Amino acid sequence: MKSKAVIIPAAGSGTRLGSDVPKAFIEVSGKTILQRSIECFLNIDGMMQIIIPAPKNYISTCKRICSELESRSVSLEVVEGGAERQYSIWNGIKVLNSGVELVAVHDAARPFVKEEFIVSCFKTADEFGGAVLGIPVKDTIKEVKENLEVKNTPERSSLWQAQTPQVFTKDLIVDAYRSALEEEFLGTDDASLVERIDGKVKMVMGDSENLKITYPVDLKMAETIAEGWNE
Repeated sequence: MKSKAVIIPAAGSGTRLGSDVPKAFIEVSGKTILQRSIECFLNIDGMMQIIIPAPKNYISTCKRICSELESRSVSLEVVEGGAERQYSIWNGIKVLNSGVELVAVHDAARPFVKEEFIVSCFKTADEFGGAVLGIPVKDTIKEVKENLEVKNTPERSSLWQAQTPQVFTKDLIVDAYRSALEEEFLGTDDASLVERIDGKVKMVMGDSENLKITYPVDLKMAETIAEGWNE
């Protein structure tokens, strides 16, 4: 069994949620969003290390949450987040245990990812190099010009909405992040950094319950989903 780690960036603000508290530290049905996200990975076979890049002024709060979730087999570590998500993840990569072979990145704001999907992503990354959880888009997508004139309508059958976790072999994600930082490239997700160095990435089917909490309406949906998870 390959040894695994996950980096869960939790440095995002709660501005679009209308909150002064970073969204990872907002509670949903009695638990912080971050706690719920960490719990999704605690019992994954082979999980060695969970790393949380957190805002500087929330590091102590994050460490307290981790202390309440201590596991005999999993090391929970907190590092300071960066100004951009990409820099936060790089801070996490720098403290990866030397024995880790597969590395996942998962948004703290996605607290309802099912274990079966996490396992599938790790398995696919082990076989293929990289894996991204996602779902096919269900709406028609329009490419537009700067003046909002429609430029093109891409074929929907080939379009997927990327989620997290995104999982890679350790060497691949380290090389991808190092290259991006050296060339001052900012990607939209982890897979985009891997793609630009010609790494292979395969999509893994997920579901819509793995929502990213961004807006107030997402919090309402999260409360509904949490009721099922708490049962």
